[in-house]
Amino acid sequence: MKRTVLAEPRGFCAGVVRAIAMVERALELHGPPVYVRKEIVHNQHVVASLRRRGARFVDSESEVPEGSVCVFSAHGVSPLVRHNAAARELRVIDATCPLVSRVHQHAKRGARDGRVLLLIGHAAHEETEGTRGEAPDRTIVVETIEDLDRLTLPSDTPVTYLTQTTLSVDETAVLIDRIRQRFSDIVAPGADTICYASQNRQNGIKSLARQCELILVVGARNSSNSLRMVDVAREAGARAYLVPDVAQLDESWLRDVRSVGVSSGASVPEILVEQLVDRLAGLGYDDITTDVTSVERVDFAVPASLSGGAPADGGSHDD
Repeated sequence: MKRTVLAEPRGFCAGVVRAIAMVERALELHGPPVYVRKEIVHNQHVVASLRRRGARFVDSESEVPEGSVCVFSAHGVSPLVRHNAAARELRVIDATCPLVSRVHQHAKRGARDGRVLLLIGHAAHEETEGTRGEAPDRTIVVETIEDLDRLTLPSDTPVTYLTQTTLSVDETAVLIDRIRQRFSDIVAPGADTICYASQNRQNGIKSLARQCELILVVGARNSSNSLRMVDVAREAGARAYLVPDVAQLDESWLRDVRSVGVSSGASVPEILVEQLVDRLAGLGYDDITTDVTSVERVDFAVPASLSGGAPADGGSHDD
């Protein structure tokens, strides 16, 4: 018998659910067009759905007509972006993930206290760009152990470290250990800045790899957490592939495979997983079970200003 094992938890994290709901509510309150700076989340299915409803996605706040409604993405923005938006009198709706906002607060405290900020993350990632913008002259982005080892800072330099929230605890642990070895005066971020969604999905992948010959991760090609889930599966000894949508399933991957594990990144709507599972069932993988490795109870509420009935006045800022 051929089987499909579904990871649980999978798909949308609380920050993504909140961000999408905020764009949907903005469209209901203000009517289209509602401008969204960058992709609200890294998934083209989500972006296309919102675009059909009247959202317009732009790369920069400078592209938004003065006085228009503009939503900041879940990944957060720098103070410079906020300043530019205010200068254009944009009606800003801030969909930054609350965990990312906490990281920004930690960055501001570190800079205020005269510390060097060691930001663990991918330099080109939108979230890292926003966090670094809180104190660009005091922030050093580190992606690897080699980045840390190249630093010429004295060991008694006052430092604080921050982490990109889309990285798992496992991914950052080695770098944090090295920071603790290198420096004597360190302020660590609070536990409330840690996002367990990436860690939970990676733990689920590891469990699937112990049971399944093939792992399929539903996710976008520009989603760092989805790509990392594929890497984690391969590191655990399983064959693994990224599947942006069911149309991109290569049936040759299934040759001689009896068990397939399926999970999805934190920006992936469940409909894409369901379509893949239906396709697998049609190919004979119709014994479907769920592997629960943790239960997520985190919920981030939509701001009260978007929950009411009246549109916001010009110049408002909802967060």
